[in-house]
Amino acid sequence: MWAGQLALVVSALFTGAALYVNVAEQPARLSLDDSALLAEWKAAYKHGTAMQAPLVIIGFVLGVLAWWETSDRRWLIGAVVLALNWPYTFFVIMPTNRQILRADPAHAEPNSRTLVLNWGMLHTVRTLLGAIATIILLGPSMSY
Repeated sequence: MWAGQLALVVSALFTGAALYVNVAEQPARLSLDDSALLAEWKAAYKHGTAMQAPLVIIGFVLGVLAWWETSDRRWLIGAVVLALNWPYTFFVIMPTNRQILRADPAHAEPNSRTLVLNWGMLHTVRTLLGAIATIILLGPSMSY
């Protein structure tokens, strides 16, 4: 049963990190001038990716393992919802990420700010997917 409890913890960690980006990091970033905004986003993106991507993979694997151990489909559903962050990021957010990454902070334009604003709205879906996965994983966790 340890796999399920760990899946819940990892999902909650992912959700907390994603929520932090939406409620603290992004508003603070938007208070910067366009050049600093781009520079900060690029640094944060690099570190955020290094932390959040493994959390999704680990949470998914642990959720699948918990489902395999218990046959409780809620573990599998929670794991899949958490894993939906990968295709969502790749197909929906990545085009915006690439545009922001190509922008030169030394020559930032108002369009740069618009891209980062749009990115923030797109990132909110990642937070919601994490929260939904965490709530789903909480169900079977409370049953044991």
